[in-house]
Amino acid sequence: MPPVELDNLARIGQLKAEPRNDAEIARLLAMARTRLADARLRGLSLEGRFTSAYNAAHAAALAALRWHGYRSENRFTVFQCLHHTLGWPAPRWRVLDAAHRKRNLAEYEGHLDVAESAVAELCALAAELIAEADRLGGARPR
Repeated sequence: MPPVELDNLARIGQLKAEPRNDAEIARLLAMARTRLADARLRGLSLEGRFTSAYNAAHAAALAALRWHGYRSENRFTVFQCLHHTLGWPAPRWRVLDAAHRKRNLAEYEGHLDVAESAVAELCALAAELIAEADRLGGARPR
């Protein structure tokens, strides 16, 4: 049974309840791994590595949400739900929120100011997210 908070978010329209699709989850996790590998390529621009790390984190967070039987069209909501899908405390998922804001500035205003340390931190979080979402495969929904 999914956490009651996810049910509440579905009730107010922030999430959509959908049956879990293990093939979709596997594809999302494979995409997350590929994007993370791209983010670690030193030959790519810092901006390209940031975008790849961000996309890896989003794909893994979405896989965790899908495992619980929900989806969201809002990237921020996918990260917020990490508290309920993987038990991540706010300080961990808020790093992803900050990356989300940077990503939006880049996408919508053409401005991306990112440091090497931010990409490294984002890569580390994405790797943790992928590993934790992958472990859900052997467990039952909460």
